[in-house]
Amino acid sequence: MREMKRLRISLNQTQEEAVEGLTNLAARLFEDGEIKQRLTVSLRQYKKWENNNPPPWPHAAARKVLSAYYGRPVESLGLRPPGTSTSPPTLSPVPLLVQNGTTEPPVGSAGDPMNDQTPPPWLAETPVGGAASTEWRISDEEVESLRLAADDLDAIDQQFGGNRLWRPAKSQLFWLHRMIDHGVYDERMESQLHAVAGKYTTSLGWFCYDAGLHVKARQYFSEALNAAMITGDDVLASRTLSNMARQAVDLKGKGREAVRYARLAQAHAKEWQAPTRVMALLAIREAQGYARVGDRFNCEAAIKRAWHDWERGPDERDPDWSTFLNLAELTCLEGMCRLDLGQGPRAQQLLAESEALQDVAHSRNRGMCLGRLSVAALSIGDVDHSVAATTEALRLVEGGMSSTRAIGQLKIAHDGLALHSKSPGVGDLLEQIRAYVA
Repeated sequence: MREMKRLRISLNQTQEEAVEGLTNLAARLFEDGEIKQRLTVSLRQYKKWENNNPPPWPHAAARKVLSAYYGRPVESLGLRPPGTSTSPPTLSPVPLLVQNGTTEPPVGSAGDPMNDQTPPPWLAETPVGGAASTEWRISDEEVESLRLAADDLDAIDQQFGGNRLWRPAKSQLFWLHRMIDHGVYDERMESQLHAVAGKYTTSLGWFCYDAGLHVKARQYFSEALNAAMITGDDVLASRTLSNMARQAVDLKGKGREAVRYARLAQAHAKEWQAPTRVMALLAIREAQGYARVGDRFNCEAAIKRAWHDWERGPDERDPDWSTFLNLAELTCLEGMCRLDLGQGPRAQQLLAESEALQDVAHSRNRGMCLGRLSVAALSIGDVDHSVAATTEALRLVEGGMSSTRAIGQLKIAHDGLALHSKSPGVGDLLEQIRAYVA
């Protein structure tokens, strides 16, 4: 399958939708002065690029639009200038266009001066083909280094949030795919490479979600889920669907979608006989979806299942992505459900218990808990406790926590406290919050 078609399918797009996206993108690039002529992509032309062998070589403006749309050079899409060999050339990365029409900083090529976007030398692009090319044999050490780096990013996310992590994760994933596409390795290594790529892809979706980039997050989650389906990786499917369920809870009108994702995740979890902590996580994700739509009966049942599974204890098979679900976090998630169900006093009690149990290694989660605690306290008229919780959440942000989700909770607390601006300490606190959420 040509790469261009694979990418389109990974985005869950038809050819008609891809054509519409390319045409809209071309109009934006023309308005921004990035291309010098108006461009309309026809379905007939797109089909030729995707299906013809060899495909026609796009003109300069079309090449720029294709590169920006798919986030990679047109050569890596299977397109070649007339008269060139079919051997993959050495390529330079291209910017990926984001939803608001701006472009992300390009990932530096191997020959660029070192900066925060330059890949490490051992992951530099390797020429493939030609007299001067050398074989790029992938080693166990390289794959293990990437796997450990993914673990480090997940750990940093737990402590500080994902705002500053999605760019480096995206860069690592880019080079990982270069290894998959152009490296030399055996079947055992191939399985490891795809497993690490899946790990990065779903983590990248989570980092984008935490940074408030919901469209990007859904794209990466979809790609990770597609990869899981193709490779039969039920563990990756369970994790990705859990992430998708959590994001859906935060999206307006997506509570039922959250429930569907959580239940599908549980079906995949059963396929690999997931340990009970994983089942507890997926049950509380389901409960959050039910709480969001006000289904108290099913929410209560899912919460009960979550606690029943969690209390069965940890397992040596617990995956790293489920270990955050400690007593503090499960208590917090139940408290969030209670708050969404309108059970203010119970929500405040649970969230206060959770906040007292949170540890330093999970300061982002503690910040989320404090934000919800502030809202819960306000829901029952407890301004003093709302101020205390908001003040502590603000301290975490000032200490380096960079989670758009957590800062969003500060904005909600700000709007609630604004109704009590004459209460002691509230006015000054509102000014401090506005410095971060204005």
